[in-house]
Amino acid sequence: MYSTCLFCHAPLGVNESIEHFPVGRRLAFDSGKGRLWVVCRTCERWNLSPLEERWEAIEECERRFEGTRMRASTDNIGLARLPEGLELVRIGPALRPEFAAWRYGDQFGRRRRRTLIQAGLGFGALGAVVAGGIAAGAGIGGFGWMIMQSGRYLVEGNPRAVVGYVPGFDGQPLAIRRLHLKHTRWQTDPSTGEHRLAIGFKRGTITLTGEEARRQAGILIVHANRRGGNRTEVQRAVDRIQEAGSAEVLVASMATQREPPPVWRKESAVRNVEAFGMHPERRLAFEMALHEEQERRALQGELIALEHAWRDAEEIAKISDNLLVPESDEEWLRKQREKP
Repeated sequence: MYSTCLFCHAPLGVNESIEHFPVGRRLAFDSGKGRLWVVCRTCERWNLSPLEERWEAIEECERRFEGTRMRASTDNIGLARLPEGLELVRIGPALRPEFAAWRYGDQFGRRRRRTLIQAGLGFGALGAVVAGGIAAGAGIGGFGWMIMQSGRYLVEGNPRAVVGYVPGFDGQPLAIRRLHLKHTRWQTDPSTGEHRLAIGFKRGTITLTGEEARRQAGILIVHANRRGGNRTEVQRAVDRIQEAGSAEVLVASMATQREPPPVWRKESAVRNVEAFGMHPERRLAFEMALHEEQERRALQGELIALEHAWRDAEEIAKISDNLLVPESDEEWLRKQREKP
């Protein structure tokens, strides 16, 4: 088993994910033709592995690829990134796409626990202040407004807190505050069908389109979901995405043509308005789907280059394997390839 690139002689690296082939940080495999390559991360050339070292490793690569949620595929080639850092390039018909929503369950749970702890500590401190005031002779009525406002801040967060920036009306960065999340909508342009993000300010609405809209939505939706979700809410959000069929479909289905409510409207008029105009379960699903879509789009960009490299490597592998395999071994190879 070699450890350096056959072309540029750079180290191929090691991995701890594939027990039968611990060489390389990116492995390419074709189960149907019995090929296994180590892709050099320095020169990007594909190094064909020796025949005797392939079969168990290919089977292991296939299992790990199928068990990995973070992957993208075209008709002929797929790319997956394992948690350990190894990248697998799968040659062959695309597998049914799977959604990686399970990755977000712990994240939402941690947010929920953190918010509950912060709220508990805050209410404890608030109670101490009220008790101290009463002991000093102040009436409870004098604390009423402060208690109500402080309680809302503890649960919902400070509405004046800055959660992002967009180019303003005069071209200068304009702060997006938590209160603006109620005045934010994920929209569909009725004339073009393009997705856009509309954020309402006192001076008017700023609308982002294209990649900037997706990037900013991905940032703001995290703040909108600051309270996270419990196990039931997360599962319902996951079910929504599975029912939609894909992250892309759900992101599209969340869009609306409605404009955000004006910021100049009295706070009491929008108090019951939800951030992004979505109830919590829909927002959780939207965050999962939006981030998943962004990761898949990033992976998708690599697939085109990988497919070109694979076609070149396959031509070399076809010649190499035919030269090295004795005729007496053809039957054994055929049986190996037909294994379920």
